[in-house]
Amino acid sequence: MARIAKARAMRKAMSPPEARLWLSLRRLREQGFHFRRQHPLLGYYLDFVCLSRALVVEVDGGSHEGRAAWDRQRDAALARYGLKTLRISATSVRDNLPDVMEFILRELEAAVPTRPLRGPPPRDGEGD
Repeated sequence: MARIAKARAMRKAMSPPEARLWLSLRRLREQGFHFRRQHPLLGYYLDFVCLSRALVVEVDGGSHEGRAAWDRQRDAALARYGLKTLRISATSVRDNLPDVMEFILRELEAAVPTRPLRGPPPRDGEGD
């Protein structure tokens, strides 16, 4: 339960670029792309993740300086889990949000949808 409490606290303390990007990512729900923010997974907290497209969006600001090796390790762990990570600089979100959203949307559309975790199982003979 501590992970959930930490994720909730992180959602309330998003950086201005994260908050700005979140408002735009939420609008993608109309197109069928649902994002979660500060989602705990594999011991990490993902800035934003669209599980149905296995796409993680990370906003890299000043706190990521000097952490390139750690970020590579984290991205590799997420890749082994089947997730693709997009790293976007906080300045790009601040100065060029329309292009950032266009890039994210292209990646979402190119990604193969994952099988939903909920819903009925395939009928006999389907999915083989």
